[in-house]
Amino acid sequence: MSKLGTRTFTLLQTVTSVGLSALAWAVTGVRPIWNGSKPSDRQRIYFANHASHGDFILLSACLSEKERARTHAVAAADYWGKSRLRRFIAQDMLSSVLIHRQWIDEAQNPISIMLSVLDEGHSLIIFPEGTRNMTDEPLLPFRSGLYNLSMARPDVELIPCWIENMSRVLPKGQFVPVPLLCRVVFGAPIAIAPGEERRAFLDRARKALLALNPRPLRDD
Repeated sequence: MSKLGTRTFTLLQTVTSVGLSALAWAVTGVRPIWNGSKPSDRQRIYFANHASHGDFILLSACLSEKERARTHAVAAADYWGKSRLRRFIAQDMLSSVLIHRQWIDEAQNPISIMLSVLDEGHSLIIFPEGTRNMTDEPLLPFRSGLYNLSMARPDVELIPCWIENMSRVLPKGQFVPVPLLCRVVFGAPIAIAPGEERRAFLDRARKALLALNPRPLRDD
């Protein structure tokens, strides 16, 4: 790609990012609540609950323009890579990192792919439930990725983020958002304690995320 083409493409990505953030603010009036953490230029892994394809757009809209530009959502390749259009939207327009949930060789290893992004100085948005939560439970059990990433890159800050109401704004199978007020609650950083085992850490991380839910669990 020529320098002019690269600049044009980068501009298009920036316009898309700003436009989607503006749309998120217009439709949801999203209000970030910093509860134990604050906006920072520090490299981070934001981990959040997942109930809608719009979750990462809402979370990104709460970040500063500088932080948003270097923060990439991790998304499932089996969904976003199904067609050229979906892949173009996810990778080229939204700068998402596509991973294979059922990988067959080291080149597709999700942890290796995410670590390479972190090693370039970028931040990540991940959904440790591993899939959208379509159940009555407020939060599914966490898969191992969050633990593995933190073990490999302990200096990267882990920030829990509770996304409220997005499943109602953009329900499964819908493409037109419903205007509803939303909040994203950013919690205090967590880290793996010395000697802490994988399951103990994942349970603690899950509880830290659940504790940010602004509504009683029975209303979820």
